[in-house]
Amino acid sequence: MGAHEKITALNPVGFAPKITRKPLATRLDTLEGKTIYLVDCRFDDSDVFLKQMQAWFAERMPGVRTIFKPISSVYLHDDPTTWQEIKAKGHAAIIGVGH
Repeated sequence: MGAHEKITALNPVGFAPKITRKPLATRLDTLEGKTIYLVDCRFDDSDVFLKQMQAWFAERMPGVRTIFKPISSVYLHDDPTTWQEIKAKGHAAIIGVGH
């Protein structure tokens, strides 16, 4: 390359997406007798982690019902049907995002 030749470089920083803040969910007084959804977002090994969590609840908190629920696609796509099911039938959800 000669001393007077130009090269073009792109800035790899990018732009962060706009975020809309939402308040945290109200904390439950107890988990006893409640249904907790364990949502697998299909990120690396989140299913393994959530199934271990489900076994932990079964052994240590048998009064808590857990439902392992994989989302319908991958974590990059929203799943309104699953969120509606959780709102209608569950008391809380734990979202697993993998390792």
